[in-house]
Amino acid sequence: MDQTSLSLITGIFIGAASAYLGTLLLSKRMALVAGPLGHLTLPGIALALLYGFDISLGAFPFVVLGIILIWLFELKTKLPTEALTAIVFATGVAVAFLFLPIEQAETALVGDISKVGVVDTVLAVALCVFVILLTKIIYSKMVLINISEDLAKAEGVNIKKYNFLYLLAVAIIVALGVKIVGGLLTAALVAIPAASARNLSRNLFQYSFLSVVFGGLSALLGVFLFQITGLPGGPIIILVNFAIFLASMIFRK
Repeated sequence: MDQTSLSLITGIFIGAASAYLGTLLLSKRMALVAGPLGHLTLPGIALALLYGFDISLGAFPFVVLGIILIWLFELKTKLPTEALTAIVFATGVAVAFLFLPIEQAETALVGDISKVGVVDTVLAVALCVFVILLTKIIYSKMVLINISEDLAKAEGVNIKKYNFLYLLAVAIIVALGVKIVGGLLTAALVAIPAASARNLSRNLFQYSFLSVVFGGLSALLGVFLFQITGLPGGPIIILVNFAIFLASMIFRK
């Protein structure tokens, strides 16, 4: 399988899974949280670039550590998740720039989908399928929690457990997202397709389905344009997402 095919498969699956999870992030008004969490991957990316292993593997432990810290701080302090995320991500960025090689900063910040191998693609597809299935399982409970935590408790929903599973899915997507758009642009992968889908959808099924379509389509077109123009793939994918969003505003129902 050639490099273009590997990049396309990886990009489409990550784009689709990010967009599906983004429908929950958007309804929870936490879409921008993915951005700081993307920055939190930078220490892991720095280590991966220094020692020559996959950047997603380097990013994932740091995102998980950040998620756990945010989750624990939220339980202990009752501060807003956004505020706690800002605290944790700023610390992570500070640590990253102690080690991040300046000459490799572009890969860390905006990704490089052209360097995806067969093992990377298989692992990315498997994790994306896991995230999609996990999101589908927790979806209705998370929607209920978003509407009213008191109502969710009355229905017997274990809010702590579902919030943790939700944050785990976010951590996986953020770690995968750095492979195609880097640590700087991850929030756009989850936020923009969901926003476009919301403009055009009339019900929850359309919202989820269109978001997945837009996420996968933006990655597909972005990789093609990257191959044609030679411009960085990550920013192109985000710009395609933005173009779809503009179109959705024109045709919004």
